[in-house]
Amino acid sequence: MVAFHSSALDGVARNPELPTPLLLRLLACEGAGEGPPRQAFRRAGLPGAAVAVILAHPDPGVRIEFAISARAEPSQRARLVDDPSPKVRGALAYGPEWRDPRTTVAPLPDDVCARLLDDSVPSVRAALLDSPHLGPSFVASLATHRDPAARRRAARAWEKLPTGDRAALLADPDPEVRRAAALGECRRDARVTAELLRDPKSAAEALRHGILHRADAERCVAGRTHLAALAENPSLPHDLVEQLAVDPDEDVRLAVSLRPELDEKRRMSIHFTVDAHTRGDVQWVRDGLADPEVLRRAATSAHPLLRRTAAQSPHLPPDLLDLLARAEDQVVDNLLGVYHPDTPEEVLMRVYARLGGTFSAWMAETHPRFPREGLAARYADHPDGNYRRLAVRDPAATPQLIERLSHDPEVWTRQAAAEDPRLPLHRLREALHVPELASSAGANPALPEDEMTAVLERAGIPA
Repeated sequence: MVAFHSSALDGVARNPELPTPLLLRLLACEGAGEGPPRQAFRRAGLPGAAVAVILAHPDPGVRIEFAISARAEPSQRARLVDDPSPKVRGALAYGPEWRDPRTTVAPLPDDVCARLLDDSVPSVRAALLDSPHLGPSFVASLATHRDPAARRRAARAWEKLPTGDRAALLADPDPEVRRAAALGECRRDARVTAELLRDPKSAAEALRHGILHRADAERCVAGRTHLAALAENPSLPHDLVEQLAVDPDEDVRLAVSLRPELDEKRRMSIHFTVDAHTRGDVQWVRDGLADPEVLRRAATSAHPLLRRTAAQSPHLPPDLLDLLARAEDQVVDNLLGVYHPDTPEEVLMRVYARLGGTFSAWMAETHPRFPREGLAARYADHPDGNYRRLAVRDPAATPQLIERLSHDPEVWTRQAAAEDPRLPLHRLREALHVPELASSAGANPALPEDEMTAVLERAGIPA
């Protein structure tokens, strides 16, 4: 298969106007032993006939890719629960490995998860318990499962478990389950915390979250035991907090500066430093990303890590969004561009201008509020090809401009123009035979059906 034929085929596979008969033909192919292009079975809204072809495809790699598709409906993926390949079932159990942070992956039905948890292959069971996509009702049901690994997974959702299940897990015959349960219970019981502190595997987390006896806290301070974790502990006595606020260890002082009970004056009186690129994941703020009071405290703080954590909330009200948009913090800009639906255009453009070609720039460019109008006039003749590419986004860009940009010196600009439906048909047909443009041209929604058919035929896809 010639390289540009393969590229054109990849483009056709993701073309939104690909007719169902051609999609079915594409899915059934084995592509010179490589299987159908990945884009074909990762499309959104696959018709039932296409799903049936994928589920019965002889190549397990095709079924694996469908099992981890974030665009497939859970009910469609769930039909792989009886797949003969444990690798396919494991992929189904774990689910999508990557997703757009703006979207949520719906979990598999609880009954399907239960069957995967009873799979005869250990790797399938382990993949399910490691999955970040399990529904809360299924996780809660794991508290009484016969597998200790499942009960440990349930213990991680401690606050959502009924009192009876928590008591049973604390007395579980498996020591690892008891430890996981105790790490949940220590947030409300100093006796449990004291027991965990004697276990090196759990001491740091218990110090971070557990209710502390004063004697245990003093002993850890004197012995300099996990001080950065201790400095986060909500129950740490005030005088010990003040002592750690002047600790010689910079990480300890930074942890103290992030404590939720501090007022702004005291917080900013602590000597700490924050790296210019540290994202900021302050737990009490993350727990309150939908809480107006928490968001206001964090967004109006002078502490950069509090502001950066608040910037991850899609619930920021307009005044706080405006405040953070003017913070002159590049990390805040990046996070607003990823998480907030109303991020101002100027923030998105700042991210794009600074980080073109990176994930953050891609998230900014694909944001619903990324500007479109006026880009052709502003950027069509810009010296930087990354900006000339933006001209293609403008609804007012003419077919003549799109054709001109399809010959641009910068390959990304040429590719953007080749995928635009305003590209004149003669140039679109030509682009199908240009190696670096073939994939973009194949994905162009204006590509006629007969041209799509010709791409399949040139690539050797049987009818």
